Amino acid sequence: MKKYKRILLMTGLLSLVFLLSACGTSQVSAHSTGLWDRYVVYYFGQAIKGLSFGNVGIGIILFTIIIRVILMPLMHFQTKSMRKTQELQPKLKALQQQYSSRDQETQQKLQAETKKLYAENNVNPYAGCLPLLVQMPVMMALYQAILRIPELRSGHFLWLNLSQSDPYFILPILAAVFTFASTYLSSMSQIESNASMKVMNFAMPVMIFVMALNLASGLSLYWVVSNAFQVVQTLLINNPFKIRREREEAARQIRDRERALEKAKRPKKKRKN
Repeated sequence: MKKYKRILLMTGLLSLVFLLSACGTSQVSAHSTGLWDRYVVYYFGQAIKGLSFGNVGIGIILFTIIIRVILMPLMHFQTKSMRKTQELQPKLKALQQQYSSRDQETQQKLQAETKKLYAENNVNPYAGCLPLLVQMPVMMALYQAILRIPELRSGHFLWLNLSQSDPYFILPILAAVFTFASTYLSSMSQIESNASMKVMNFAMPVMIFVMALNLASGLSLYWVVSNAFQVVQTLLINNPFKIRREREEAARQIRDRERALEKAKRPKKKRKN
């Protein structure tokens, strides 16, 4: 069950966005009270309006790009952490075989040794969820800003009324496609794909698609731009094709060294006079 915890966490967080985004329907302005309304939702709206240049959709796109640029160090840390975790998989499997018994004492020893292994290698297995946790309040504040600030609620972009869902389903489809591309590229850099990763590759795009069908298209626009940015960032900074080539080259060099050692150990045949 442990391998599905990350999927369950992401599902719960996305569901939380859907539920909490509906909370609060009163108009937000400079006279609003409360930490969330006055200092988060209001200033998000002000930032979007300042970046709009006459069109709210442009403001959301530029705002999203700025948020993604700010999150780049965090996303890079996430990728490095995931790669370190993958590199520890052989040692983790060895521990699981060593402590394969299902009794409580053995399982406690396995957990202790696993934590020790993570600590020795400076790996946090839950770091992969950190960027998603950071983005949750951003998505919630963006959604409420679109619905509760008059200038944003009446905003239009191309064929979209940004406070309503996309009538042609174009943004939900694009959001799902870029989400799939992002998760798939991330999984390609893993040493081995487990069942939870394979499920996530398809479950996340489906969840995003279903939610984008029902939420304001302004939030769908955020998802499209955010995940498209993530795809480009992955290809430029953590290119899985390059990582695979490097691993294949390293594996080939190891095989060549092993063959050379085996050849050197073989007894040499004496020449006949």
